[in-house]
Order: sequence, then structure tokens, then C-alpha cells
Amino acid sequence: MTLPGVLYLLINNYLPMFGVVIAFKNINFAKGIWGSDWVGFKNFEYLFKTSDAYIITRNTILYNVVFIILTTVFAIGLAIMLNEIKNRFLSRMFQSFILLPYLISTVIVGYLVLSFLDVESGFINTSILPMLGMNSIEWYAETKYWPYILTIVHTWKDAGYLCVIYLAAIIGIDQEYYEAATIDGANRWQQMWGVTLPLITPVITIMSLLAIGRIFYSDFGLFYQVPLNTGALMPVTNTIDTYVYRALMNLGDFGMASAAGLYQSLVGFILVMISNFIVKKVNSENALF
Repeated sequence: MTLPGVLYLLINNYLPMFGVVIAFKNINFAKGIWGSDWVGFKNFEYLFKTSDAYIITRNTILYNVVFIILTTVFAIGLAIMLNEIKNRFLSRMFQSFILLPYLISTVIVGYLVLSFLDVESGFINTSILPMLGMNSIEWYAETKYWPYILTIVHTWKDAGYLCVIYLAAIIGIDQEYYEAATIDGANRWQQMWGVTLPLITPVITIMSLLAIGRIFYSDFGLFYQVPLNTGALMPVTNTIDTYVYRALMNLGDFGMASAAGLYQSLVGFILVMISNFIVKKVNSENALF
């Protein structure tokens, strides 16, 4: 029964790992991958000697740290609120509404954002700002707004997916814990802090570890489609994933793109191992007490 899954894992995840050799070669397709000239770490040197390495690393890490924190907090809050809705129909309806943004294509999300932020016909410039007595803002030419815009869009789009996972964990909690807390005089707020959150902590830990493992990966659609690949916004929207894509599409430099991708994978692997070690250490210490 596991054979199809194992084969898929080997073909899709392990077999392509031989391609990391591209990061150390000057690819010439006339010679083939294995016949191309070996250049060692020159592709990495070129990457790190430019300011691009610092910018894409900074953007990728800082955005993901903020995304992990905010998305987790909002998802847990939404899950707890949904759990308080006792009407089955309303609960299912709200779950569908909350999950819907996650299922929408990022291309569509990009044009939804454009409908709000367009200079000439955007809802904010034509309706909101005039009511406040403010002039129109050229959103796609100002970098200072986009860290907030991207954070809002990501939280709106992804919180629903995590919310469903946390809601499932909350529903699985034995109701006897809540009954015991009620007998002890705990109100709903105290039950949330004393029962709900501690019992779903393992799920929160797993989801956080998975997110930390991909902290060096970014949502390509979010950083490429939502800002509409605007050059003026590159300092705050360029991440490792968009950098690799542009290196391939604009420069045709397979070696440098592969070097950036390998750098991304190695650091992500190290972060997973470190975070996993820390979590195990904390859990073992807590078990002693």
C-alpha cells in the first residue's frame, strides 16, 4: 500500500536532487549537464558579492517570520470563535467563507488588490481617500506601503486554511475537560487559556515547525503576481523564489538560479533541524517537571 507513495516521493523529491550539480557548473546545453564546465563555487560567489543576496534573504526571512506569527494568531482566534458557534449550519457557512480566500488563485487575488489600489480607478483612491480629504496615492510606486499590503493579503488568504486545522483539533478535545473547568468556576475565557490552548499546543507546534522549515521559501504568487512584477517595488517584494525565477527568465542563468535554490534548501534544512531540536529540548524539560 505504501509503494505508490514511496515511488512518488523518490521520483518527485529525491531523483531531482542530482540536479544540484547545476549550481556548480557553467551550463552549456550543447555539452549537456554532465559535460558542462565545472566552475565550483563561482555561481555562489556571484550571488553573494551582489546586494541581491542580502535583500532577498532579508525579505524572505522577515516576511515569513511575520506571516507565521500573524497567521497562527488569527487562525487560532478564528478557530476558537467558530467553535463557539453552536448552530451547525452557520458554523459550516462561516468555515466555507473563511476557507474561500485560500482556494482563490493568486492571479485573481493580484487583480482584486489592483481593483483596490489602482491609481485611476481603484476603490481606495476613488472612494476612501477623497472622503478623508486625502490625495490619491500611487500605491505601485511607493515601497513603504507594500510590507503591510503583502502581510494583510497573506493573512487574509492563508489564515482560513490553518483555521480549519486548528478547529479540527479543538473539536477533538474531550468535553470532560471543559465540564471539569466549569465545575471549578472557570469562565469561557479561562477555559480557552487553561484547556483549549494547552491541548492544541502539539498541533500548533507541528504547524509552526512545518512553517519554519519553509521559512526560506516564499509564496511566489504573493510576491510576483500581487505587486504585478513592478520594478519600483523590487526592494520590498523580491524574495529568493522570485529572484530564481527572474534569473532564469530574464538572464537565462541556470547556474546562478540553481545556486540560489540550493542555498535556500540548505538553510531551510538547517533551520528545521535547529527548531526541531529546540522543541524536543523544551518538551523533555517540561516532562521532567
